[in-house]
This record gives sequence, structure tokens and C-alpha cells, in this order.
Amino acid sequence: MATGWIWSYSNLPDSTLRADQLLLKLYQDGLGCFETGSQADAPPLSRSRLQRLIEEGRVTCEGRPVGSSEKLPAGAAVRIDIPAPRTLELIPEDRPIPVLHEDEHLIVVNKPQGLTVHPSETQTEGTLVHALLHQVTNLSGVGGVLRPGIVHRLDKNTSGAMVVSKTDAAHQRLVETFAAHAIERRYWALCYGRYASPARIESTIGRNPSDRKKMAMDVKEGRRAVTHTRALGHYGAHACWIEATLETGRTHQVRVHLTGHGNSLLGDPTYGAPTSRNAKWLALPARARACVQQLPGQALHARVLGFKHPITGEMLRFEAPPPDAFTELQRALEDTR
Repeated sequence: MATGWIWSYSNLPDSTLRADQLLLKLYQDGLGCFETGSQADAPPLSRSRLQRLIEEGRVTCEGRPVGSSEKLPAGAAVRIDIPAPRTLELIPEDRPIPVLHEDEHLIVVNKPQGLTVHPSETQTEGTLVHALLHQVTNLSGVGGVLRPGIVHRLDKNTSGAMVVSKTDAAHQRLVETFAAHAIERRYWALCYGRYASPARIESTIGRNPSDRKKMAMDVKEGRRAVTHTRALGHYGAHACWIEATLETGRTHQVRVHLTGHGNSLLGDPTYGAPTSRNAKWLALPARARACVQQLPGQALHARVLGFKHPITGEMLRFEAPPPDAFTELQRALEDTR
């Protein structure tokens, strides 16, 4: 069994690319050499995987750890230490997950609201990954021991369509598809107020400098984010139903963009949550307020997911039915009492 790989490149070209972009290109182009392990059995490397290796200090330039966004000097030598995958240590859990599609390469599920996608050091059970390990024979190992099969994520309290890879080949090509934004992602959101967001929202999104648990628009070092929005319905002046289509896929993108333009999401505990005395909260019908209080989080649902099958090339498109709590809140918003 492989004990890991060390990839190196001894004479970097002059480039304006960020470190993670440049090194990923060199690695994926088959350049450089392997000091340990062989290129034949080396694992595919995605940008997110490389960024995690950088965060762990496993990527060095002239012996010092590098940062993802820094520019590396021409002529320098770099090394990437890629550890061998550990044996999967997660215990499958019998928690049925609705399946929209499944074949030998991937599975598309309708993730329930309130379910974390993958385990972490602080959450070692009760995730989508634990449930899927009970439902499917195998998941791809590219994501590592804690993220088998995970190509993209939904927030814990966001429900809806997600694709999970079952083979490494499918995983790598799906990662490339997401990186190229060659995917259809449409969300339904129930928001405060009348629809006020512009039809196209573009900004950068990055960590909020004053609260690292939040994301924010137009921050230094943020990444470009584009969301297209349209109103699907209004509930008087107090709430609206918005469809948000992602051109990019940044952390909390829909929540940050809609909140930033005056349509914060009902039930969102992080962005724009009103106090019990706030006018926009009191403007909701009493039954709607009760429904919001029963939600585990924001009223956001990944309604549509469309992409080209990573192996067959077939165009796939799925519509995930919203959870009962979402539709019950919609009915309650129509109440005029």
C-alpha cells in the first residue's frame, strides 16, 4: 500500500498566478517529479484538496510553508507532501436519504435541512456522509477520510439537491465541472420584505474581517461571486419568494447577496436575523412567525441541479422537492391574520 507521495518542481516559471493555481496547473499537466511514490499511482489533485494541504503546511517553497494566494518567485523549488489516504474510520448510520438519481459513478440526493454534509474534528457522527455510507456500497476517496465522495457542500440548514461521487474518476471530473462553473444551480429562498435585490448581483465574497464565522461582500482577498435573482412570488409587503441562480459558488453566497440587497432570509440565524421587536418580524403573519421559529435555520432550498455526467457525458438535470417545513411556511405567509 502506498505510504504517501512527495511531488517537487525545481525551477518555477515566472508567473502571475497564485500559488495554488500555479502548482495545481503544473501538477495536473504532469510536470515536476515524484521523490517518493510513483506518478502512476499518484492521486488526482483538486484545487480544494491542494488548499487543504497548504493549510496543513504540506506545501513548501525553498523549505518554508506557502500561502494559497501568494505569488511564488521564478526559479524557486517547491514540494507538495501528499499523505496516503487513511482507512475509512466512519461508522455508517441508518438514516434514509432521499435519492434523486444513482448509477455506478455517482448519486444525487435531496439533502434534508439540519444535516451537516461531512464530519469534522468537532462532529464525528450524524452527517450526510455517515448516512450515505449505509446506503451505498462505496464512495470516492479523493476527498479524504472525512469527506469521501463530497464534491460540493450545502450549509447544514440548507436543504436540496447534491451530487456525491462514488468513484475517483467521477470525483475528479465533477470537481473540474464545478471549478469551470459548468453547472446549473437554482435555489429557492423565502425572504423578508418585497423583492428588492437586483436581477444580477456581483461582488467579491470573503471572510468578514470582524466576524470570522461570517462571510461578507467586497472584502479584501475575497473571490468573485455572481448571483442571478428573480421573484417567484410575493406575500403582501412582508415577504417574498426568490429564485437565486448561481453563476459562481462561494460559501454562503445566496445568503450574503440577498441580505446585502435588502432581502434577508427567513430563519437565518447568522445574517440579518431580526429581534422579536423588529418591524419586519412583527409584519409577518402570526402563523408564519410560528413556522419560522420551528425552522432549524434559513428558509433556503437547492431546488435545481444540472450538469454533464462526468463519465457518460449525458446532460442531467434534477429538481428536488422542498421539505415540508418550507412549503408549510409558504402557506403560512399567505395568511393575512
